Amino acid sequence: MPGPTQALSPNGENNNDIVPDNGTNIIPYRKNTVRGERAYSWGMAVNVYSTSITQETMSRHDITAWVNDILCLNYTKVEQLSSGAAYCQFMDLLFPGCISLKKVKFQAKLEHEYIHNFKLLQASFKRMNVDKIIPVEKLVKGRFQDNLDFIQWFKKFFDANYDGKEYDPLEARQGQDAIPPPDPGEQIFNLPKKSHHAASSPTAGASRASSVTPKSSTPTSRPSSAKKIPTPAATPAKGEKELEAQVTHLTEQVNTLKLALEGVEKERDYYFSKLREVELLCQEQGEENAPFVERLMEVLYASDEQVSPHHSTLDRAELAEGDGQDVDEIAHEEAPDDQQEEQDEY
Repeated sequence: MPGPTQALSPNGENNNDIVPDNGTNIIPYRKNTVRGERAYSWGMAVNVYSTSITQETMSRHDITAWVNDILCLNYTKVEQLSSGAAYCQFMDLLFPGCISLKKVKFQAKLEHEYIHNFKLLQASFKRMNVDKIIPVEKLVKGRFQDNLDFIQWFKKFFDANYDGKEYDPLEARQGQDAIPPPDPGEQIFNLPKKSHHAASSPTAGASRASSVTPKSSTPTSRPSSAKKIPTPAATPAKGEKELEAQVTHLTEQVNTLKLALEGVEKERDYYFSKLREVELLCQEQGEENAPFVERLMEVLYASDEQVSPHHSTLDRAELAEGDGQDVDEIAHEEAPDDQQEEQDEY
């Protein structure tokens, strides 16, 4: 049986706090802050790997109920975990201070907002030395199987690292409304269908009105001299053609927007895959070129609030020193460009 372990502060000093080591290697230490308050920190997380022994899984309903119960959410489907917000708060529960919930977008509805949350989750994984690679490009698509596999793994990771402490998820969110993301299967573009009843109602109304109109008691003198009365159905027919033309025009616009959206998504996925390859290469390097690899990882995991165009140029200049690239060339490459800013947004 493992015995009590001496908890040390980051500088290696003994703070006389004895905590039991239960074999999970998660040993919190305490230190006195400037104001005399107590601040808590954590050791490294316990990594969990999927093996034949750890293949016990929960049903989709049970896993969704578990997430809602722990974090006080109202998710109805596993696919809604694709926003990444729930995982960020789980990490705050397990390792307080490893992630800033103020930066988490709990009301995320768009894919680039999901990616923002997963970037924060990746940074917390790196901070806690979690070996699991997050398949961001698959999770943000909202597919059922990808999200189910990841939450099943995360449930085992949670069980291995949770120490049973009390946690108030509502207070931790500091008033942020955790609105469930929309169903990924919903259509973005919805065109109103033409109602046959609405189109026919003016004609029907006109026919009913004509049937109720009383007949004139005075006989017609000469049929040839009677004026031509316009047919009531002529006006609705003209309006119906105008509506059909508007629907056709709007349909063309929607198709154009869909094509543009697909092009932007393909371009985003292309650059994301390149960054993913760079990340894998950095992880394979290990201790070799440690300063260079560490600097690259900091750039990859930096959140949107931590990156500015000026810092981006400086980071690239530092990384290019080892390759002998001219800094002026990098500054020229970083010239303002609306298209580049739009790509960075994604």
